[in-house]
Amino acid sequence: MIDVNNVANPAAVDVELWLHMYQQMCKIRAFEESANELYTGAKMPGLTHLYIGEEAVAVGVCEALRQDDYITSTHRGHGHCLAKGASVDRMFAELLGKEAGYCRGKGGSMHIADQERGNLGANAIVGGSAGIATGAAMSIKMRGSDQVAVCFFGEGALGQGLLYEVMNMAQLWKFPVIYVCENNLYNEYTHHTETTAGSMLDRPRAFGIYTVEVNGQDVREVHHTMKQLVERVRGGEGPAFMLAHTYRFRGHHVGDINRTYYRSKEEEQLWLNERDPLKILSAWLLGENLADAAIFEQIQKEVYSEVEHAVKFALDAPYPPESEVAMHVYA
Repeated sequence: MIDVNNVANPAAVDVELWLHMYQQMCKIRAFEESANELYTGAKMPGLTHLYIGEEAVAVGVCEALRQDDYITSTHRGHGHCLAKGASVDRMFAELLGKEAGYCRGKGGSMHIADQERGNLGANAIVGGSAGIATGAAMSIKMRGSDQVAVCFFGEGALGQGLLYEVMNMAQLWKFPVIYVCENNLYNEYTHHTETTAGSMLDRPRAFGIYTVEVNGQDVREVHHTMKQLVERVRGGEGPAFMLAHTYRFRGHHVGDINRTYYRSKEEEQLWLNERDPLKILSAWLLGENLADAAIFEQIQKEVYSEVEHAVKFALDAPYPPESEVAMHVYA
């Protein structure tokens, strides 16, 4: 838990909220670092795609949502799941194929779902969850609920026709859905300028969808903007589109170690040193005399301890019994 007694002048801004967001971003980073260690230690089956560097988007967005609001996620989805409230022990169990995982070990890294918290699932297909999120928004409208649905996807999904079909439908019928495009610059190993013609924002604008653009490394900007979008969409004004500029600090997947053939070391160091979302938030809080360095050390210590215990839980957990091999499987 955050010790707000270590916070100076808490009345100036909602410091507890910003420290909670720092804690959430720190938890995502610690989770991903441990996931990488599990992979390199040959303890995790299959690949995983790390969210390190993009934490401010997931946290800034999900902190503006209610638990009963929906999200859909991507192949790089651990951050979205955790930001929506998933527990690290069950997340690690899912990565390791264990029975205690959210999908009883059958979803793995790229298909985690947590319906209790509104997470309708990650999707290994680029742009594959756009129809699910839009369908959820259609359900909201038909039921007369005031929920919203959020669809996370990378800029690579702008090359998928499904996304344009559902955005067209959402705008025609004023569905309460927010499309969040996480532009981390690269479609796997190709810069987006070589794959995406024209302006990214002109695409949703062609449908008349309300659009915004944010610095995806600044959790405060993401959160403030998302709160406004949620209020607008919840109020019945139709879909919205957020373009968040961000960057993955690691490779496309855990095996993508030598990246110099498609991006430079200088570019990576620029983002690591000057555009780290955790550093940006902590530097602002310190600069405004709203917190001292000790509280960030405390948060990091607690988070890394929680993640360490969660990894042990997952490693010790049993696999599902062989009798379940045909359960929850569609043919």
